[in-house]
Amino acid sequence: MAYIALPEFEEMSPAIQEKARPILEKTGSLGEIFKLLALDEKVYFATDMMVQNFLLEPTELSYDVKEAIALLISKENSCKMCVDVHKNIAKMLGLSEDRITQILEGIDSISTDEKEKALLRFCVRASKKDNYKMQQEDIDALKTLGYSDVQIIEAVAITGYFNYINTLSNVFGLGQ
Repeated sequence: MAYIALPEFEEMSPAIQEKARPILEKTGSLGEIFKLLALDEKVYFATDMMVQNFLLEPTELSYDVKEAIALLISKENSCKMCVDVHKNIAKMLGLSEDRITQILEGIDSISTDEKEKALLRFCVRASKKDNYKMQQEDIDALKTLGYSDVQIIEAVAITGYFNYINTLSNVFGLGQ
């Protein structure tokens, strides 16, 4: 149970209700993170824009890689709620149970090429408090493997998004 009172559908602004209605019709409920974000329209819509642009829209990175980043960063941040949510999203996107298990066991357990593992290691490192220690060589190593500037910034943006959403979830005790 969340550490603060979360609004129910009727208590949300009309603009957020419009976004919530299809979710309610499809699933019958709104998750705690949705309700938390609904406390503030600006926070909700800024976050929704990130989700739409980074995770739902086709981008330079595959959905498989984006969900691997989501799961790894959420696990790294001890965000059980986000891990559980993204296990289900990964399944809906076609990731096998075996692939999801491998991701959650850690990068070295994932059956993939070294190129993808390098990107995932980079993202985990970028998620840390000491990410200011990253250097040009870290970026160049990914470029040498064939990643474009756009793919790298996208991976870092997704990493940053999960640091953000995991922080909200953990600080407010969601999914406990």
